[in-house]
Amino acid sequence: MANLFLFIARSFFNLSSFSVLLLFLLSFSSFTATEAYDPLDPNGNITIKWDIMSWTADGYVAVVTIFNFQQYRHIQAPGWTLGWKWSKKEVIWSMMGGQTTEQGDCSRFKGNIPHCCKKDPTVVDLLPGTPYNQQIANCCKGGVLNSWVQDPATAGSSFQVSVGQAGTTNKTVRVPKNFTLKAPGPGYTCGPAKIVKPSRFVTADKRRVTQALMTWNVTCTYSQFLAQKTPTCCVSLSSFYNETIVPCPQCACGCQNTSQPGSCVDPKAPHIASVVPSTGKNNYAPLVQCTSHMCPVRVHWHVKQNYKEYWRVKVTITNFNYNMNYTQWNLVVQHPNFDNLTQIFSFNYKSLTPYTAINDTAMLWGVKFYNDLLSQAGQLGNVQSELLFRKDKATFTFEKGWAFPRRIYFNGDNCVMPPPDTYPWLPNGSSHQLISTLSLLTTLLAAMAFLLGYA
Repeated sequence: MANLFLFIARSFFNLSSFSVLLLFLLSFSSFTATEAYDPLDPNGNITIKWDIMSWTADGYVAVVTIFNFQQYRHIQAPGWTLGWKWSKKEVIWSMMGGQTTEQGDCSRFKGNIPHCCKKDPTVVDLLPGTPYNQQIANCCKGGVLNSWVQDPATAGSSFQVSVGQAGTTNKTVRVPKNFTLKAPGPGYTCGPAKIVKPSRFVTADKRRVTQALMTWNVTCTYSQFLAQKTPTCCVSLSSFYNETIVPCPQCACGCQNTSQPGSCVDPKAPHIASVVPSTGKNNYAPLVQCTSHMCPVRVHWHVKQNYKEYWRVKVTITNFNYNMNYTQWNLVVQHPNFDNLTQIFSFNYKSLTPYTAINDTAMLWGVKFYNDLLSQAGQLGNVQSELLFRKDKATFTFEKGWAFPRRIYFNGDNCVMPPPDTYPWLPNGSSHQLISTLSLLTTLLAAMAFLLGYA
C-alpha cells in the first residue's frame, strides 16, 4: 500500500521519493497530533476537581466536581461516566450525589459493608428527583452538562465520596490514576491528576473564607475521531440565484449496509412503526433514515434574499435519527460576514472569537421552551431560523461561493461540507456567460441581415 501511494504521488506531483515520503509522514503525524485540538475552542476542556474536605479514621471525605469549560460541546443523555484506578487499597465507604455502577468483592469486610470495593470504580450521576438525604449541592442531573456558553450555571456536576483505607494526611494520601471520562461514549482523554493549590470557598454571608485540605485536578480533552470513526452531521447548500441544490456528499457518514438490516429505515416503509423503538426505551444506538449521506443530522444553508444594504440566510437543521432527541443542541458556524450580523430570528446567538480580533465565528442555539429540543426523525424533527446580514462593500460578494459557510459544527462535531467546486454559481458566470454572448452575437447578425435586405 505504501509503494502504491508513493507511485501515485510521484506520478501526479512529480516529486522525488524522499519528498513524497516526507510529505506522507508529516501529514500522518499532524493528523494524529492535532485530533484533540479544536481551533475554534483552543482552551476548551473538562476539568475534574477533587477537594478533600475532612479527614476520617482511615481516610477522608472529598467532593468531586466536573466542570465543562468547553464553549459549545456539552454532555447529553445518558450522561457522563467517570472512572479511575486507586493507587493503594482504598475503598469507598459511602457516596452522596453519585453512585458506582458495581460494588465489587467486599467479602473481606465483616461489619460495615463499603459502597464499592473495586480497584477501578466507575461513577455515574444520580437522576433528578433523588431523595434529599442522598443529594449534595450541584448534583443529580442525570449526568447532563451544558456547554459553558449556553448555560454556565448547569455546566458543572458534583458528588461526595467517603474514602477508606487511604492516607489521613497530605503526605500519606495518594492520588488516583488512569482517569477515564465517557460522555456517554468514548472521545475524552484524561491526563494525570496534579496536586494544586487548595480550593477556597466563600460562605453565604461572604464574611468568611474556608479552604479544602488538599486538592488535585484532572484535565480531559475531546477528540471527535476517538468519539466516533465516522462523522455525525453534514451540510447541504442552496441559493435564490441558482436552481441547483447541493446535497450532502454521498456516504458522508457511511453507506447503507445491506448486511446489517435495521441500520437505516425507509421513511416510506409500511412497517416503520414496528421498526422504530418506542420513546420509552433508552436506546441511544443510531437508527437513521435511509438517505444518500446516512448522517444523523443535516444542516442546510440557504441564501434566501438579496437587498440593497442587506442579505438574508435561512438555516435548517434536520434530525434523521429515530433514536435521539437532541436537547440543548447548538450550532457553530464560521463565515466572514458574522461581523455584520444585524438580526437573528428564533435562535440565540453569541460571537466566538478564537482568533481575538477576527469575528467570523458564531454559536447558535435554540430558545428555551421553544426550539431548544431537536426532535427525533419525523415531521417535527427539524428547527430553522433566518439570519440578516449587513453588506460590507469592501468584502461582500455572491461570487465563488463566498455567501456559504467555511465550516459548521453541530454539538461540537465538525460537519462534512460539500466540495467547493459544487457550490451554486451565479447565473452570469462561466458557461452561462458564453451562452448570453452567443445569443447577443446571433441577434446582431440577424439585425444586420434584415437591414441589408431592406436596403
